[in-house]
Amino acid sequence: MKTVLLGIAALLLTVAVKANPTPAKMVTLSNYIFSGKAEIGRLINGTIEKVEVVSNRDYFTWKKEQLQLTKKGEQAIREKKELTVDLTYLLDGKPEKKAFRILHDQFHRNPVIAHRGAWKTLPTTENSIKALQQAVKLGCAGSEFDVHMTKDDSLVVNHDAHFKGKAIEDYTYAELSRERLDNGEMLPTLRSYLEEGMKQYGTKLIVEIKPTDKGAERAVIRARKTVELVHELGAQAWVSYISFDYNILLTVQQLDPTAHLQFLNGNKSPDELKKDGMPGLDYHYSVFQKNENWITAAKKQGMVLNVWTVNDEKLLRYFLEKGFPMITTNEPELLFSILKTSPSVSQ
Repeated sequence: MKTVLLGIAALLLTVAVKANPTPAKMVTLSNYIFSGKAEIGRLINGTIEKVEVVSNRDYFTWKKEQLQLTKKGEQAIREKKELTVDLTYLLDGKPEKKAFRILHDQFHRNPVIAHRGAWKTLPTTENSIKALQQAVKLGCAGSEFDVHMTKDDSLVVNHDAHFKGKAIEDYTYAELSRERLDNGEMLPTLRSYLEEGMKQYGTKLIVEIKPTDKGAERAVIRARKTVELVHELGAQAWVSYISFDYNILLTVQQLDPTAHLQFLNGNKSPDELKKDGMPGLDYHYSVFQKNENWITAAKKQGMVLNVWTVNDEKLLRYFLEKGFPMITTNEPELLFSILKTSPSVSQ
């Protein structure tokens, strides 16, 4: 009887874990960018007490309940472009330690977001490391790429749910990596893509977490593992998240309330997004053309605006004239040309 009861208890525990695969919230900084002020940000996402700086004490201090740079730290981050600091603290009464990467703000201030990287004018393919490198070389403000999860829970960068005829979620990464991208590269992992993007400080990394047809649980796991990897690498300053799956974004928001988020689907008004604390919208251009009032509403509420995927010169000019701070395009070179020859249309 005892064995049976233990078996039932184990089964119930397994069901409970599967029903709620989201882990405890992650401690995060409210800001990871140095923009000229010594004050960097607060620690949030739990009851946090007794914070101490335990590395780079010449550069960082904890004062007035926030992380701050010392005078020496301000000079160092300008020279080095980034600094890392380790903090210890009590989270809900339990001791923890976490490292944070703080960047000197050198990100480009233009509206050019390269869709799946910059690839159309090169002998390369979308969502490749080479396409990311080209977006960086062009000086794009951001480079967008797509994330799926394999059968063995590896996060990979690919637009479609299939790679070389194989459903990504039905194969392991080892099985998928036997094939190559059209430019000869291996199928990129999210880790390799982020690590490449973190070698520079001008282009942000726009991570699209793709929906899944394997159920809500798999979607939550996909979102959780993506955020965990971003935090493991210290990539928070570089990364923004987008998705067509609203629950994926809500999961990211739960894990990291300071994450930069934009919804893609186009079926929610700015008021609806604002009510849920969703900070941005990134809709197909036809949605904004039909709902021009949403542009004004989003701006009034301080929301982040992006539009996809705009490749026609007339449309590019339209959204520049509407004051969009971000425009996702397969034609970054064309958009840069418009900005150069017609600076009056840019912000």
